[in-house]
This record gives sequence, C-alpha cells and structure tokens, in this order.
Amino acid sequence: MPDPHDCPGCAAPDLAFAAHDHAHCAHDALNRAEALTAATGARMTPVRRRVLEILLEEHKALGAYDVLSRLAQEGFGNQPPVAYRALEFLVDQGLAHRIQRLNAFTACAHMGEDHAPAFLICRGCHSVAEAAATAARAAVETEAARAGFHVERTTIEALGLCPACQVQA
Repeated sequence: MPDPHDCPGCAAPDLAFAAHDHAHCAHDALNRAEALTAATGARMTPVRRRVLEILLEEHKALGAYDVLSRLAQEGFGNQPPVAYRALEFLVDQGLAHRIQRLNAFTACAHMGEDHAPAFLICRGCHSVAEAAATAARAAVETEAARAGFHVERTTIEALGLCPACQVQA
C-alpha cells in the first residue's frame, strides 16, 4: 500500500500550507484508513468514510455542523448525531484529531503512527498543519512527573499566520 506520507505537502508542516497536488495523498490516506480499521476489526461505514473524505479534502479543520451540512446535501442524513458519531469514531481510531481551539476536526496526517502532534492553526485562512511535538510532550511529562502527575493526553495548538497569510498581512 502506498504511504500517505509520500506527499510532502500533507505530512510536512513546513509544506502543508503550500500549494500542492493533494488528491493522491488523500486517496492513499483513505486506503490506509480502510486498512487500519480492518486490521483492528473496526467498521468503516459509508458515512464514516465520507466524513473522512470530507476532512481530507483540504488542510482545514471543519466543525461538526459543516460536516453535517455536507452529509445532508449528499443524502446521508441531517441529524447532528450522524456527524458526531462518525467524527468520534475517526478520532477514536486515530484517523482524525479534534482541534479544541476551533471546536473542529481535521484528518490525521500520520494515521496508524504513535505520535505527539502540535497543530499549527492559521488565524487568517484557517488552514491547519500537524507538526511533530515529541520534545514538547516529553518536557510536559517531565514537569508533570516532578509534580507527581501522570499525563494521559497532551494537545498543543499554536495560533499564527501561514506563509501566504503573512504575505497578505
């Protein structure tokens, strides 16, 4: 199976904000998601697959109601649980991430990998890139351990401007 990370614009945060041919890596990511869910015995239903396809269309985080609107237009239903259940499944399976600051969701750039992402969120165009934050997570865990605290999950979200929006500013 092709590695979705072959598309440098999709996996590398320094290129995620740059124009690139995103179609092939989105297709490969869908194939990877299908394989990962099959390997764990999880079921990729048509609604779940379509929600992931929607998230993979561009490097932006989408709210549940944005996803629901698209699903409703395509005949998948218009009740909020339809979108929320699919998004929850994708997050639980490691195929998507929830961006707390935006109350939105984005496809995971490193499906199937144990990783510590930091989300680079452009306040201008609302694009989101996933950057490695292993060192930052380790630093938080070290400080937490000194306080006797066990970290179960860390989310790092950085707000700023992507290169294109910096030029426009």
